[in-house]
Amino acid sequence: MLNIGIVGATGYTGAVLMSLLLTHPDAKITLITSNTYKGKKISDIFPFLRGCFEEVLQPTDKDHRGSCDVFFLCLPHGTSMEKARELFDGKALIVDLSADFRFEDVSLYESAYVPHTAKELIPGAVFGMPELYREKIAGARLIGNPGCYPTSAILALYPLVRNGMLEGDIFIDSKSGVSGAGREAKVGSLFCEVSEGFRAYNVGIHRHEPEIQKEVAKYAPLRISFVPHLVPMSRGILTTVYGRLAKQVKTSDVLGLYRETYRNDHFVRIMDENNYPDTRFVRFSNYCDIGLKVLEDGRVIIISAIDNLVKGASGQAVQNMNTALGLPEDAGLSIIPQYP
Repeated sequence: MLNIGIVGATGYTGAVLMSLLLTHPDAKITLITSNTYKGKKISDIFPFLRGCFEEVLQPTDKDHRGSCDVFFLCLPHGTSMEKARELFDGKALIVDLSADFRFEDVSLYESAYVPHTAKELIPGAVFGMPELYREKIAGARLIGNPGCYPTSAILALYPLVRNGMLEGDIFIDSKSGVSGAGREAKVGSLFCEVSEGFRAYNVGIHRHEPEIQKEVAKYAPLRISFVPHLVPMSRGILTTVYGRLAKQVKTSDVLGLYRETYRNDHFVRIMDENNYPDTRFVRFSNYCDIGLKVLEDGRVIIISAIDNLVKGASGQAVQNMNTALGLPEDAGLSIIPQYP
């Protein structure tokens, strides 16, 4: 049984991690931390855990080295890197849910975020998308869990960019539920600021754009444009990608390529022709649903749907833990999407 630590357990990603790991056959949560709520029972913060999990929150700034086999870092970018440096011993697995270890190129990270203070750890970190990097993740001890928007966009694009089938610019239009902004109180996330509205934000400057761009650039010199939108719902991401094929092929042929690419990936579901994803049908699950259409003039439209808190964050983190430690990849993740 693996001893699990969740560092920064009182945000949305921490809450979802607890929900998943409490049913994981090989995991036991033995450490949860929060500086804000230290000394309180987690069930006092999240009443849904009453009678299920009553652990007391420990201080995040305490030294917890050697106390767990796996640490999930649910901390803000810039803070997480210092905790990773403190905990890293080459033995325990660290899965970082911030952006601090998602970039192989530290200058790219620093241009989008903050100065990096644990550069020595970056060469050993792996970008944690099992569908692309399963072999690298296996045996890793530091994993940078991808962002939610990048997960939806990269999985939608990967079969085409890997096979050199796109040309010209790529346009990515993503809509996210409000939980993507985190649990911290912010004016822009207040009910009256979000309800009955629908808006774009951080146009041309969103920090997830370079994360998507770096993955596309590994296969082709294609330029992306990414625009995120806030939708008045709790959870879910719907991403629509617009591109142009290098040669004319049928929709059925491209769908066949996607099915072949993801044939061994349990959590990627490819829709039938003329069927498209809906966030309602991936809610609370680790699935990514993908549908697409090729237009007569060679344009292609790819649509993906994920739960931003599960496949877009905590579920993928558990999937990364499973992959790194040689456990069944779906352990603790056999969640059927909940409907309605």
